[in-house]
Amino acid sequence: MNPIIEGIIVGGAGGASAGIIIYLMKLGFDKIIEIKHKNRIYNWLRKNTKDEDGHRFRSTRAISSWNNLPEDRARFLCSIDKRIHLSTGTKEDMWGISKGTTTRQNC
Repeated sequence: MNPIIEGIIVGGAGGASAGIIIYLMKLGFDKIIEIKHKNRIYNWLRKNTKDEDGHRFRSTRAISSWNNLPEDRARFLCSIDKRIHLSTGTKEDMWGISKGTTTRQNC
């Protein structure tokens, strides 16, 4: 085979494999950061909510402020964490911890 074509094939395969590896590493790092942020929010909610009226839920703004996250990021993380659920009361955008076996699907 022509050495130029071989070089093109090797370069293309190397570039493609490097691109795939970098993409997979980014996915892994993003997942690690997501897990760390979800745990940070969950632990903060555990410390700052009580099982009594008026203290069961915290607003997205309070969560994002105390955890140094943008409001959209805090809202997204709360919505995908199975341990955290959205209040169905009159106040919008309030989050609390699921107690016992209750998950978002059962609320």
